[in-house]
Amino acid sequence: MGTRYLLTLEALNCANGEWLAGTQVQASDKNHVLDALGKVASEIRSKLGESLASVQKYDIPPENVTTPSLEALQAYSLGYQTWFVKDDGPGALPLFQRAIDLDPNFAMAYARLGTLYFSGEPARAIENLQKAYDLRERVSERERLYISAHHADIVEGDLEAARKVYELWAQLYPHDILPLWNLTVVYELLGDYERVPAVTQEALKLSPGDGNVFVIAVNNALERGRLEEAKAAAQEEQARHLDFLQIHRSLCALDFLQHDTAAMEKEEAGLMGKLGWEHNILYFQSDTAAYSGHFAQARELTRRAAGSAERIDRRETAAEYVAEAAVREAVVGNLSVAKQQANAALALAKDTDVEEMSAVALGLAGDPTQSAQLATKLDKTFPKGTVVQRNLLPTIRAATVLRHDPGKAIDLLATSAPYELGQASMVVSFNLYGVYLRGEAFLATKQGGSAAAEFQRIVDHPGLVINEPIGALAHLGLGRAYLLMGETSKAKAAYLDFLTLWSDADRDIPILKAAKAESAKLQ
Repeated sequence: MGTRYLLTLEALNCANGEWLAGTQVQASDKNHVLDALGKVASEIRSKLGESLASVQKYDIPPENVTTPSLEALQAYSLGYQTWFVKDDGPGALPLFQRAIDLDPNFAMAYARLGTLYFSGEPARAIENLQKAYDLRERVSERERLYISAHHADIVEGDLEAARKVYELWAQLYPHDILPLWNLTVVYELLGDYERVPAVTQEALKLSPGDGNVFVIAVNNALERGRLEEAKAAAQEEQARHLDFLQIHRSLCALDFLQHDTAAMEKEEAGLMGKLGWEHNILYFQSDTAAYSGHFAQARELTRRAAGSAERIDRRETAAEYVAEAAVREAVVGNLSVAKQQANAALALAKDTDVEEMSAVALGLAGDPTQSAQLATKLDKTFPKGTVVQRNLLPTIRAATVLRHDPGKAIDLLATSAPYELGQASMVVSFNLYGVYLRGEAFLATKQGGSAAAEFQRIVDHPGLVINEPIGALAHLGLGRAYLLMGETSKAKAAYLDFLTLWSDADRDIPILKAAKAESAKLQ
């Protein structure tokens, strides 16, 4: 009305349309609209029966709830819609940044930007989440929970602290789906996969058509080795016309595990032209190539994946691809290539995942000094980090001593046992390497039975390993373990399993040469 605004807020019973309460207030101009909205919100909460104590407890001055800028709120809302409704994370980035440009103290915009960057640009994620955390006293209780939880799980890496915040958030706001989403991520990082289905069921009750929940359900079914359950969840998601890109990436993994090459290639081809997904699929293909021993092909695909990621300003993602590839090279004995790739990854970006995987590769490849330096840095940066302290640091330190002191490697890996089935990276598949190194250490110390148990754990968790090369190498490990145990027939079968998987592998790979020589002696 001219320069004035009239805000009317009504509450209806959604079941029957019955009018429950209503109120309205005028704002003198656009700059006072959010203040007026805060007033009508408080009034209607009282009319709906919320106690005065509760209203006062959860009331934050409206101009501090998120932002005093209507334009900033509009940009933020558009970013939220682009990310969660349109499933377009890259498209949401400039909108959240615009909200921050309009209001440099917009805590939730920093928080959203941080969580959005988490999957591919960890350094930027930490920077933005720290800014949000520094501004947390200016926001509402729910926003403070969001910011505190993500500061715990991303900035500090303290998953146990994050889990407690998410569980509290879910209790305080039982109709909020966000803490449930994030709880599933925390449980997966902790390796507690069996707790995820109950959480996804609660999430689906709140939002029956939520594509993100179906993505979580599909991935969790894969992680638990329930392939038919994963396929059914994916089909239901598609039947609801919730065709999220992440589902197709999960279907690629499912097709790989079910040995359906034609279906996998079809899914990959369908994703290659999708904005922001080409690098992901190229890297999946590189892992698939390495799984079969095609390391020359894997290197070329890794180079293309990294280049594709860099072209869309995802340097950390590109570096993670190269770092994980370095570990692949190290475990098969291509030590000089492993060193080169690890150093190339560190030159490209120095985020946490890059340093963790590079440290493992360098430790296995015979550069214990640089590996130890990276481990020390990670230790100081994440003193509370659950995955870092209880999974990755033991793996790094074991890698540096495995060749000359395998007994010490076994001791170092003892602390990782409760968490070693958990996700080690949210960008690349880097799971169960601690288990694999423990198996190698048991082989080196002639403990065949213990070694067989470790390699069998890898074989028994295909949904965690997917197409990581250690999934194939575990069969060779079993053959060597059975040989130590004197179980020749089992050893022959395990060697045959590995050599069949690597039937047309590159001939110059050190571990393949050794495997062929060992197998020949058994004939």
